[in-house]
Amino acid sequence: MSCCAPSAAGHHHDDHQPSAGGQLVGVPQARAAAPFRPPAARRGTRGQVRLPGGTFGMGDAFGEGYAADGEGPVHPVRLDPFLMDATTVTNAAFAAFVKDTGYVTDAERLGLSAVFHLSVRAEPADVLGRATGTPWWLVVRGASWRHPAGPLSGISDLQNHPVVQVSWHDAQAYCAWAGKRLPTEAEWEYAARGGLEGRRFPWGDELTPRGRWLCNIWQGTFPTHNTAEDGHAATAPVKSFRPNGHGLWNMVGNVWEWCADTFAPDAYAARAGAPDPVHDPRGPAHDPAPDARRVMRGGSFLCHDSYCYRYRVAARSGNTADSAAANIGFRCANDAA
Repeated sequence: MSCCAPSAAGHHHDDHQPSAGGQLVGVPQARAAAPFRPPAARRGTRGQVRLPGGTFGMGDAFGEGYAADGEGPVHPVRLDPFLMDATTVTNAAFAAFVKDTGYVTDAERLGLSAVFHLSVRAEPADVLGRATGTPWWLVVRGASWRHPAGPLSGISDLQNHPVVQVSWHDAQAYCAWAGKRLPTEAEWEYAARGGLEGRRFPWGDELTPRGRWLCNIWQGTFPTHNTAEDGHAATAPVKSFRPNGHGLWNMVGNVWEWCADTFAPDAYAARAGAPDPVHDPRGPAHDPAPDARRVMRGGSFLCHDSYCYRYRVAARSGNTADSAAANIGFRCANDAA
């Protein structure tokens, strides 16, 4: 899980890197949801960009990742052509899904979720505690995708912002309804690179070329003062800044994005010895641990290099499938026809 996205279950890390997350103290387990059954099967491609696939070097070429994340070694991966949403899923799109299906998210069923301490919009009685290890995250009753900062917040003026407070389960349900799927981690990294091989960011190696901010991350002193030099103190509209070389917007920063794969820190090391490029890797098929994590990519508006240098195209993290927070969203992919 990410240092700036706490887990509903909590995990222990015994390395000396920045903590990758915190446990929400006093959070009950979510009630198991009934199996979600989307409307009649369909295949959706609206808003998607066709990517040609091919072979690329996957992983961190700079040695800048956290050891526990397993960003290396760089290894060749070959992908078939696929489709990727040009943007993350918006509040408006998720609302259409909920209206059509009556779907209830994990956070709504649980009755609470994680909100960054400077963003909370709730009565004091609805702030139930802090996440262990990441005290800037507060457990807020009534926080959900409709009320991302707490029950006194809303999304009426955020229709073109990414939907947040959505778990991996919620993202999967939306994808099924839309006739799409979550991207694999390999597809996500290929897409994020925008055709640039071995670079830090979707646009190159320099964070602010010519002094221009090209992504929505934290500026200032984390976690107490955000100068918002990039123009955004929280989420930004999904078409902020400029698209990468593949025509995809906000592949780093803004919100974390769920991927289909189970997260395994040793996945790259296991692939590195293969004689040929790994073809369309899907990550571990199964993790028997009860708190198995799913991959998250891209970092968020809360990432800062002093604590969470995960807004690079090679950066990877994971979180439990039922976890939601005010900086976690997703985008969809699909097989190319």
